[in-house]
Amino acid sequence: MIVPTVNLRVATPGDAPEIARLLVMLGYPTEAASLANRWAKWRASGSAAIVAGGQSAALVGVVTLHTTIVLHRPKPIGRITALVVDESARGRGIGRALVAAAEGAALRDGCGMLEVTSNVRRADAHAFYERLGYERSSYRFVKVLAE
Repeated sequence: MIVPTVNLRVATPGDAPEIARLLVMLGYPTEAASLANRWAKWRASGSAAIVAGGQSAALVGVVTLHTTIVLHRPKPIGRITALVVDESARGRGIGRALVAAAEGAALRDGCGMLEVTSNVRRADAHAFYERLGYERSSYRFVKVLAE
């Protein structure tokens, strides 16, 4: 597989419009202004994003991750909270490069494992993660809380 030349870097608040565009592709309606307003609190909570840029100003991918300390594990746990590659750039190794970058960031943060959740309907994503060595290990239960 030939991986295109793509620059990976830590995202900045100025990337909010492009990250919002990519998150919409993933199925998460996101407005750049809302994302920018949450940025500082999100970063302070242990979250980060790595973006992939092509030859133009537009981003071609993003992976977001979070590090958390839990009492039942000796090391922090990293979690990929979102991964999306622009529809026009899929199948060229960008997603694989973003996951590898997330793994490196998790290791630097002292994490003992990196986990990812994926909606049950995203069979292609499940196969992608399994090809990268991730194993299905648990169920995730969700309850939306009323305000």
